Amino acid sequence: MSGTNTKASREARIVLVITVIASALLVIDVTIVSVALPEIQSDLGGSLSALQWVIIGYTVTFGAFQQTAGSLSDRLGRKSMFMSGITLFTLASLACGIAPDALFLDAARCVQGVGAAFVLANAMPLIAQVFDGQSRNMAIAVWGTTLGACGAVAPVIGGLLVDLTEWRYLFLINVPIGVAALVLCRNRLPADARNGSAARIDWTGAGLLVVTLGLINFALTRGEDQGWSSPITVVQLVLSAFLLLGFVLLERRTATPTLDLTLFKVPTFVAATLISFFSRFATVGGSVYYILYFQSSRGLSPLQTGLFMMAIFGPQLGMGLVAGKLQAKYSPSHIIAVGFGVLAIGGLAMSWAFNRDNSIWLALPGLLLWGVGGGLAGSPSMSLAVNVVPKERAGMASGAINSLFMFGAGIGAAVFGLLFRTRVSDRARSEPRLDYGDHEPVVSAAAQGDITRALEHVPGEATAQVRRTLESAIAAGAASVMLWAALICVGTAAIALALVRRKDLLNGAPEKDRSEDTPEAEPA
Repeated sequence: MSGTNTKASREARIVLVITVIASALLVIDVTIVSVALPEIQSDLGGSLSALQWVIIGYTVTFGAFQQTAGSLSDRLGRKSMFMSGITLFTLASLACGIAPDALFLDAARCVQGVGAAFVLANAMPLIAQVFDGQSRNMAIAVWGTTLGACGAVAPVIGGLLVDLTEWRYLFLINVPIGVAALVLCRNRLPADARNGSAARIDWTGAGLLVVTLGLINFALTRGEDQGWSSPITVVQLVLSAFLLLGFVLLERRTATPTLDLTLFKVPTFVAATLISFFSRFATVGGSVYYILYFQSSRGLSPLQTGLFMMAIFGPQLGMGLVAGKLQAKYSPSHIIAVGFGVLAIGGLAMSWAFNRDNSIWLALPGLLLWGVGGGLAGSPSMSLAVNVVPKERAGMASGAINSLFMFGAGIGAAVFGLLFRTRVSDRARSEPRLDYGDHEPVVSAAAQGDITRALEHVPGEATAQVRRTLESAIAAGAASVMLWAALICVGTAAIALALVRRKDLLNGAPEKDRSEDTPEAEPA
C-alpha cells in the first residue's frame, strides 16, 4: 500500500511541475514583449497604435476565454483541454516569431492569448484533481508563488533576450519548451474522465460569455487612450453590461450552464470571487504607480527599480509557501484577513514614504510589508474557489476566479489611473511657471511617467523648477494611490472574515476542524 501511495505522490508532483512550467510560460508572455516594442516597430514598421495590439490582443483574448476554457474542461477533460491550449500557444508563438508584418503579429498574439487561457484555466483544476486536503493547498501555494515570481522577472528576461539576440526569440523560445511540455503532458498527465458529452455543452452561453468578457477587457484596456468619458468607451461598457445581463438570464434557464449561478449561493465562493477581484484591484492596479514613483519621481533606472522590487517579491515568495503550510491548522479566513491587514499597513507605509523630499530608503519597510501581506493572502485566496466545489466542477470555479483576476487588474488600473492623473493635474496647475495652455499635454505626459516629453512644452528657463514640481506631483499621485489601495485591502480583509466559512470547504479545511465541520457541510 505504501508503495502505491508513493507512486501516486510522485505522479502528483510531476503534474504540479508540468502545470507550473506551462503556466509560467504564458504568464511571462504577458509582459515580456513590452520591452521589445521599439525593436519590433523598427523591424516590421507600422504605427505605434498597431503595435500596441501585440500586448492588447494577447490580454483581451486571454481574459475573454478564461471562464469558457475552465467550463469546457469539466465536460471534455482536463488533459485534452490543457494540451489543446499548449498546442495552440506553441503554434501561435511560432507564428509570432516568423511574422512578416505587424498585422500578422497582432493576429498571432490574439490566438496565443486563447491558447494561454486554456492552459491557465486548466492548471488549478489539474492540481485539484491529483491533490487532496492540505497537499492541495501546498501545491496551489507552490504554483501561485512561482507564477508571481515569473511575472516579476519577465521584463528582465525580455530585456536580456532582446540585448543578446533579437525580438523574434521572445516568441521562438516558447516553441521547444511547448513541445517538451506536450510530450510530458501526453505521458504523465492523468487520463480524462469526461463528465458529459459535447452535445450537452452550453455553446450559446460559452460564445456569449467570450464576446462579453472580450468587450469588457477591450474597454478596460483601451479606456485610457480612448478617454473614459468618450462616447466609444461608454458604448463599449454599456453594451458589455447588456451582454452580461443576457448571459445571466440565459444561464438561469440552461440545464448545463457555462457558469452555474447557484455557486453564488455559497458564501465562501462569493468571498473567493470578491477577494480575487479586489486583491488584483489593489495589488496589480497599484503596482504601476509605485514603479512610476521610483523611476519618474526619483530617477531610478529600470535595473535599480527592479532591485527595489525584490523587497516585495522575495518576501512574497517565501510567505506564499508559509501560508500554504498555515492552512493545515488555521482557517483560511484568518490567514487571508491577516495577509490583507499586512498589505494595508504596507500600503499606508508607502503612502507616507512617497515624497520627493524623503530619503528613498524610507519606502523599503512598506515594500517589505507589501510582499509579506501579498504572500500570506495569495495562496489561500486562490485555493478557496476550487475547495468549495467538487473536483468535477473545479474548471468552472477556476475560470470564474481567473476572469475576476483580469477584471480586478484592469479596473484597478483604470480607477487608480484617474486618481493619479487628478492628483498630478492639481499639483501641476499650482506651478506658476506653467502656462495653462500647456497644462494638458504636460499632465498627460507626466501621468505616463514621461517627464522628458512633458518638459518639451515648458519654456527653457522654467525647465528645472517644473521638473521638480512634476516629480513631486508624481510622488503625491503615487502616495494617494497607495493610500486607497490600503483601504481596499482593509475592506477585502473584512470580506474574508465575514463570508469565508470552514463548513463550505469540501477540501483543504484545517485538519483539526475538519471532523467537527463535516456534519454541517452535508446537505440538510
